[in-house]
Amino acid sequence: MQNKLLSSIQKQVEQAVFILKEGGIVAFPTDTVYGLGASITLPQAVARVYEVKKRPKNRPLPLLLADKSQLSEVAEAVPPIAWFLAEKFLGGLTMVLFKSKVVPDIVSSGGKTVAVRVPTHPIPIALLKGVGTPITGTSVNLSGKPSALTAEEVYNQLKNKVDLVIDGGKCPGGKESTIVDLTGETPRILREGAISREELESAYRHWR
Repeated sequence: MQNKLLSSIQKQVEQAVFILKEGGIVAFPTDTVYGLGASITLPQAVARVYEVKKRPKNRPLPLLLADKSQLSEVAEAVPPIAWFLAEKFLGGLTMVLFKSKVVPDIVSSGGKTVAVRVPTHPIPIALLKGVGTPITGTSVNLSGKPSALTAEEVYNQLKNKVDLVIDGGKCPGGKESTIVDLTGETPRILREGAISREELESAYRHWR
């Protein structure tokens, strides 16, 4: 994929970075399903993500980070278990943490937490590094509909409502990320997805 990114997809990525910096929204493949990205520093772009997905404004948007070191930027406090899980389950795990002031209220729906994921897929990593800020990583789908796994499925659901769709082929994961809440004393699985409950529980026992 890296070689492919450097050749046929590189121009699309460069175009997408420009669009995101200008306040546009872009669909792109991730480790799990296609994501819908907007720079979190541009509220009007984040608002469009809600609008395009027909997502209720009281449902926060998850964020993608270029590197796990950015956890300490978007979270008020990062518990040791978060660093451990971020390293072990890069790409397929979304972690809920208490948010820092860097995260706008429009992203968190005014709440105190933020959901974050660090991808391993080269396309979102290239986008994140190019834009220089976290971007939204919500799945591409109309609210209540199945998440898109291919660029064609993105077009079928959202038509021309996004500024660019990066066609990076079918997403390797095929299912949404697992969401784990790390704001309490013990991790709590909110949605089982790419990472199984058994894998998480085994990792937690090993960590303890």
